[in-house]
Amino acid sequence: MAFTQTNPKGITYYLNSKMVVLRGGKEQKIYYFSKDLRPETAVDELPEGMEVNVNPRNGFMTVKRKK
Repeated sequence: MAFTQTNPKGITYYLNSKMVVLRGGKEQKIYYFSKDLRPETAVDELPEGMEVNVNPRNGFMTVKRKK
């Protein structure tokens, strides 16, 4: 089951991840939310040390490291 989060506007988003290559050639895993379920990239739970941040103006959600 994919990790889901509902924003203040009542829209449910699914957490996804993928590996990207940075300019220096280093690979890094990124996390992002989508409105549709993508089984090939879906994440079952929020990674440890991370938290969901919601923009109050537009309801856009991001994943960031806990302080």
